[in-house]
Amino acid sequence: MSPITVGLAGTGRIGTSHAETLRALPGVSAVVVTDTDVERARAAADKLEVEYAPDIEALFAAGIDGLVITTATDSHPALITAAVDRGIPVFCEKPIAADILGTLQVVERVERSTVPVQIGFQRRFDAGYRAARAAVAAGDLGWIHTLRATTLDPAPPPAEYIPRSGGLFRDCGVHDFDIIRWVSGREVVEVYATGSNRGDRVFAEAGDVDTAAVVLRLDDGSLATVALSRYNGAGYDVRLEVLGSKGNAIVGLDERAPLHSVEPGQSPSGLPAYPGFMDRFHGAYTEELTTFLGVITGRLANPCPPADALEAFYIAEACELSRHQGRPVRLADIRR
Repeated sequence: MSPITVGLAGTGRIGTSHAETLRALPGVSAVVVTDTDVERARAAADKLEVEYAPDIEALFAAGIDGLVITTATDSHPALITAAVDRGIPVFCEKPIAADILGTLQVVERVERSTVPVQIGFQRRFDAGYRAARAAVAAGDLGWIHTLRATTLDPAPPPAEYIPRSGGLFRDCGVHDFDIIRWVSGREVVEVYATGSNRGDRVFAEAGDVDTAAVVLRLDDGSLATVALSRYNGAGYDVRLEVLGSKGNAIVGLDERAPLHSVEPGQSPSGLPAYPGFMDRFHGAYTEELTTFLGVITGRLANPCPPADALEAFYIAEACELSRHQGRPVRLADIRR
């Protein structure tokens, strides 16, 4: 494999982590970073000992072979389009855009091109989720009747992030919606969602909720539930239970799962819970970016195209509508 130069736009927490991962991957000869916050980008480049570009045009001019996008959501469509127009493969953290219309425009533009755009749903690269998917596909669990997903954060994100996050379903639950589709191999046809606010008023003031429960009906009649919260004091709890007529597969049930039995004779593991998603999914992020290098060089097919991200976004939109209207919402009613 020829040496690869990867550009990265956005040097916040996850962008800096991705840059650190990329520079250590075999085959990467250089990483070039940029950010609208020039000083932050320069500081990240100095800390990681990678190259720095003062703006996106300078980044493109650096001769990059692929672009990783970890900027704010509202910049994603323009950055994806600019790279695709230049024939540069893209890895973009979700979401593609802030709304369905913007997402559709990007999806249609990308599908008219041969340039691959990989969207960041890192759970697809986690060993546990992959094992669950394989078990379903092989028929080891029998026919699936229920999937139960949880994404419970130990503490809320910064208050200033909430109004521009897109809301709990689009920002957080979308990972569960994607992985339910991916593991089960089924499509969601109807959702019912509700939510509440018992924490900081910033959520209600932003029109959001800090805790939610979702019921999904899949196209084969199976059911899925999703539990979401910003206030899980026991720790970061991300799991998926796949329950079938012959058996089950549970992702995330290890010694660091923040589950505390009160049954007699049961002792806690003694290991701390993962502090957050970057620690829990460190290996998955590495595998995801390694795969992107294969996509850049044409050795691997794109494992998560924009059309998949659009499907997860449709489910999130249906959940938001259901929450506001207090009724089930069919996916067919919101597709465009």
